[in-house]
Amino acid sequence: MRCPFCQSEDTQVKDSRPAEDGASIRRRRSCNACGARFTTFERVQLRELTVLKTDGRRVAFDREKLARSIRVALRKRPVNEDQVERIVTGIQRRLESEGPEELTSRMIGQRVMEVLRELDPVAYVRFASVYENFRDAKDFHAFLGSLDNS
Repeated sequence: MRCPFCQSEDTQVKDSRPAEDGASIRRRRSCNACGARFTTFERVQLRELTVLKTDGRRVAFDREKLARSIRVALRKRPVNEDQVERIVTGIQRRLESEGPEELTSRMIGQRVMEVLRELDPVAYVRFASVYENFRDAKDFHAFLGSLDNS
């Protein structure tokens, strides 16, 4: 593992422990070159996923991008970081096991919307406002009206 500070490949694992309810391993590492300490996570990856963007580009699935978007929606909501990690892991596992290797960004967004709708209604509306590209207040009004009907 390369040191994020000095880029040396001479690093050593100091401590390992299960994380995310056993879904990953957290490793505390030390760089032998500069002495810096850092943490890495090791997770099982069932298969490589490719995301087909709305503009036609194909990019590798990025777990961190998914986690960031969920964190933004959940900002200042009563959901802790462990729950966010479990949500991200659950969505990733579902995408890896159910769908094709090439996913659309729309499929990923739908999975996030399903989870957030059950978890936190405010986060659901926040995520939807970006995902559905709300432009003004009437878009929010129409979306909230559709929630009342379902």
